[in-house]
Amino acid sequence: MRLILTTLAIAGAMLLSLQANAQHRESQHPHSSREQSDDPHFRFASFISHTFIPGLSDGGRIAIPSYGLDVEYWFNKRWGLGLHNDIELETFIVERENNEFTERRFPVVTTLDLLYHLDSGIVFVLGPGVEFDINEQFMLFRVGLEYELELEHHWDLYPTVFYDMRADAFTTFSFGLGVGKRF
Repeated sequence: MRLILTTLAIAGAMLLSLQANAQHRESQHPHSSREQSDDPHFRFASFISHTFIPGLSDGGRIAIPSYGLDVEYWFNKRWGLGLHNDIELETFIVERENNEFTERRFPVVTTLDLLYHLDSGIVFVLGPGVEFDINEQFMLFRVGLEYELELEHHWDLYPTVFYDMRADAFTTFSFGLGVGKRF
């Protein structure tokens, strides 16, 4: 829990400093191309990734393939809210912090994330979520980065990296690539 609170504090401080810097830049360039009001607010995306899971029953790390679907609403060019969902495509056994073993069968991860977009294309992702399967569910907290490469007609490609911290359980890293469309 202390790790989650520390991560929240650091991420919050980073977001506040980035917002202050962005406001300073906007005052210098009030007609930025990213500030047009006719841009779409909704973004739907799908991605493929690999989730790296430490503490498996054999003591090693494994990369589990996963697919995902995201739905995002952008309030403006900087701030958005995203419902991010992915499914890990294998059954595996992990060792929990208290030396217990838990079988995970095709777990699904759903997070509700706060999104902050920089002019450079980097998007900070931060939010709570839940991982569930037929055996057990875990509350988790996600911290991540995306890099949107804008294409024509409101399409984009985005590499991602996420760090998911599960309460009283295990942590994972995910690396992926997605494609999105804004409406």
